[in-house]
Amino acid sequence: MLNEYFLLSVAFAFYLVSLIPHAFVFFRKTAPRLEKWARALVSLGLLAQTAALAIRWKVTGHAPCTNMYESLVFFSWAFVIMYLWADLTLKISRLGFFILVCNQAVLMYAFSHDAAVKPLMPALQSNWLALHVATCFFSYGAFAVSFIASIAYLLPLPKKNFSRERLDQVIYRSILFGFPLLTLGVASGAVWANEAWGAYWSWDPKETWALITWMIYALYLHLRLMKRWSEKKLAWVSFIGFLSVIFTYIGVNLFLTGLHSYAS
Repeated sequence: MLNEYFLLSVAFAFYLVSLIPHAFVFFRKTAPRLEKWARALVSLGLLAQTAALAIRWKVTGHAPCTNMYESLVFFSWAFVIMYLWADLTLKISRLGFFILVCNQAVLMYAFSHDAAVKPLMPALQSNWLALHVATCFFSYGAFAVSFIASIAYLLPLPKKNFSRERLDQVIYRSILFGFPLLTLGVASGAVWANEAWGAYWSWDPKETWALITWMIYALYLHLRLMKRWSEKKLAWVSFIGFLSVIFTYIGVNLFLTGLHSYAS
């Protein structure tokens, strides 16, 4: 019988092999056949990872995102989905190599954590769990795509590989997609906090940094829509925004303590 760890290994292998056609796509001006192969390999990896998450959900009896191991696998899954969405709608196969390298790093970091199934603590025994975590992590996946595009925009890469206008659109569209999800994630988290701890907002470190992250991306959208800053400056805002995402997600757990310390 297939198990979660085997399926995750299969997913990791498909993503790893997809780096080969993605590398050729990056260096060639046009490579439609290679783009299809790369997309197909990533899709197969995503199917295996989806099956692994489904098995984890069935075994634990709850959404697989209650500790660092589960959340990293879930984030990787959301990241790949957001990449495929952006690739299909915005044609960003040339960024695929870098996105998949980052995704592999996320999975390897997940594999370094304890994957044992443990009893769910009372604060997490809520119907809000799946909605809150899913909206947050899909927003993180979209912001991760915008982050990679921001780096590509800010680096002096050859024009044959990237169009700055296209990269600016990828940054903008990814943030425009992720921002409402983050908003819903913060709002659902507040409702859940009131249910679990008796207060909608307690200035817990995780809550505070989630608000800081929300404000950075709100600032990006405001400046983008009002045309107040140049595209290069906006790319820097996107870059800083994702650094805030990483600190909200991982840094708070490592360096600060609070009501969300169970995610460490």
